[in-house]
Amino acid sequence: MKRSRVTTPDDTAVEPVPEPVPVTAGPGVPERSGRPRPEDRPQPSDPIREAPRGPADPVRALMHQYHELCARAVDPLEIAAGLEARGATDRTAANCRHRDIFALAEELYARVPRDDAPEDATVAPDRSLGARSRRAALHLLPGAACAATVAALSYAGGAAPAVRIGVGACGAAAAAVALRFCLGWPGKGGGLSGALSVGWLIGYALFGDWLLAEVVSGGPDALPTAEPPEYDGAPTALALAFAVPPAAWCARWFAVRSGRALMGSRGLAEFAGRVRPVLPAAVALFLCCVLALVPAARLALGERPYAAPGAVAAAASLAVLLFIARLLAAHGFTTAAVAGTAAACCAEGVAVCAVLIARLPGCDAVARPVTALVAAHGPTAVPTLACAFAALTLLAYCLPALTRATAHTTPRTGQR
Repeated sequence: MKRSRVTTPDDTAVEPVPEPVPVTAGPGVPERSGRPRPEDRPQPSDPIREAPRGPADPVRALMHQYHELCARAVDPLEIAAGLEARGATDRTAANCRHRDIFALAEELYARVPRDDAPEDATVAPDRSLGARSRRAALHLLPGAACAATVAALSYAGGAAPAVRIGVGACGAAAAAVALRFCLGWPGKGGGLSGALSVGWLIGYALFGDWLLAEVVSGGPDALPTAEPPEYDGAPTALALAFAVPPAAWCARWFAVRSGRALMGSRGLAEFAGRVRPVLPAAVALFLCCVLALVPAARLALGERPYAAPGAVAAAASLAVLLFIARLLAAHGFTTAAVAGTAAACCAEGVAVCAVLIARLPGCDAVARPVTALVAAHGPTAVPTLACAFAALTLLAYCLPALTRATAHTTPRTGQR
């Protein structure tokens, strides 16, 4: 580079200043503006063109296969429950590159366009104070009807038997209508059979002990004009009627806890582990409520609270059986609920029929188990064992059935 000597007026030498050298733009060299030319910029590689072609999207295949389920779902949990009902597991989610079936359901929910107004969408329940008050008042209707019937029968104690029977029949009909109105029986196939089973169990709780005692003793020769105190069904009826609000509260507590476990679980096994101890807790909580209601009902009617422990045990076992059956029916397992209550009805009916069959010549051995049980523990032992065995069987069925995600989705109109 050529240098020139620069002098000042006083002829003082200074450092030479380099002359500017023209720079020509070349490949990769920026122009005067400091920006590279478009043709000289490094071109990024196209990831779509360079990426190796892999297998087809497995989630897209599930989208086409379960399009109707995903399009009509109101949340990802419903899709997860539907996939589980169709046999999908966490292994299926792993094949679709997801950690569990819940993550797979979330992607399906995000990718599948849903209908604007799905037919099976449910309206969120009203949680206001007024709605809760109306619901609590509705659950008290059976107890109010039963209490009014008991009061009317007590007032008409000296009337003719036909009058008392008419009052009792009207009160029972009112209590049944109130119970059907506030609880109902979900499902499409268990309406009549479920109503007959429940009606038989309640009727046997009121009059079955007297009937079995009369049959064992050789009767009955005539209808009773007054019920014996030890077989009085009024405390049992009151306790069962006023057990409706605790049953509804325990069932709602179980549903809320199960819903929270479903929202917070990261897999089906974790959800089942969280729900499995909640179900026995709900049943035990309701049992404690019933064990307090039966002595309270006897005390309200002027009787000794714990004078008849057999009657308390029979009422408690019946109440727990009806609670578990109702819990199953509310979650879509109507067939199992009806089967459990029908089994208890059959056991009670067989006990009475066995004593009647023993009156035939040569059939004495048929009634020996029943007569021995009645002689040892009284006639209340038969409904206690029948209802307790049916309740334990339904509880064993509930543990795997109500710990699946499909049992906690809405609407529960299916019958299983």
